[in-house]
Amino acid sequence: MSDSTLSRPAAAAASRRATEGVLAAGGAFVIWGLFPMYLKALQTVPPLQVIAHRVVWCCLLVMGWLAGRRELGRVSAALADRRARWTLLATGTLISVNWLVYVWGVTNDRVVETSLGYFINPLVNVLFGVVLLSERLNRMQWTAVGLAAAGVLYLTWSAGHPPWLALTLAVSFGLYGLLRKVVSVDALAGLATETLLIMPFAAAFLIWSEAAGTGALGHSGFAIDALLVGSGAVTAVPLVLFAFGARRIPYSTVGLLQYIAPSLQLALGVLVYGEPFGRERAIGFSLIWLALVIYAVDGLWRARRQI
Repeated sequence: MSDSTLSRPAAAAASRRATEGVLAAGGAFVIWGLFPMYLKALQTVPPLQVIAHRVVWCCLLVMGWLAGRRELGRVSAALADRRARWTLLATGTLISVNWLVYVWGVTNDRVVETSLGYFINPLVNVLFGVVLLSERLNRMQWTAVGLAAAGVLYLTWSAGHPPWLALTLAVSFGLYGLLRKVVSVDALAGLATETLLIMPFAAAFLIWSEAAGTGALGHSGFAIDALLVGSGAVTAVPLVLFAFGARRIPYSTVGLLQYIAPSLQLALGVLVYGEPFGRERAIGFSLIWLALVIYAVDGLWRARRQI
């Protein structure tokens, strides 16, 4: 049997694996990109309650999933490791802050600004790599960072104040990713552990809200109840898809796919919810988009050199 005959099944398997990876990771970013529509339907519920429900139901769903797969030992191992436990408590806090700011932004008609946060997040990650991990940037990467900084400065000047909401989203998610990178716990077990660590606070707040007569669950109709309970699945499912896809495709491909989410958010903000996107915003966003193109091209070029 020839080598070419032997290589065909392997090539077909690799192609199928790559296709599955792109579909899974792309699906995750599409869900995240359309998430403002889900949150708009919960606009009558205070953002802090939305986040508390998201933490509680996500934790219960993921813990149930791991229990069904007999993998709860991974959570126990993370909790038993003092460094991992404190790191995941920090990541749980950071992602809760990120979620809260995002929900507040969407429900207060600032979807365009939330999309800006996720457009600049990759470049914030680059800066964290330089400042905190002593990584070195090449000329193209520094050019991208400089253009992004110029875009943010222009938006600050034109609006009269920094885009605090976008910057908070970018920095909190960047720090979250940085800490998750240094803790040796996989995505699903990590999500279960970090939500388990902050769930007592979320549950206590929901109980207090109920006692104070301001609780939404059970008092706002079936649709709101279903959306609150379903927020756990909407949180966990794209993360599982992302983890599945990221293991099957090059990280450079993941880096390009990630722009699906903020692009959809921006489109929703402007085309569906009618948020303003005038000349000043267009100039600021264009500088950031140009920075992202340079960053993406540099990443693809370096990935090809490693093949």
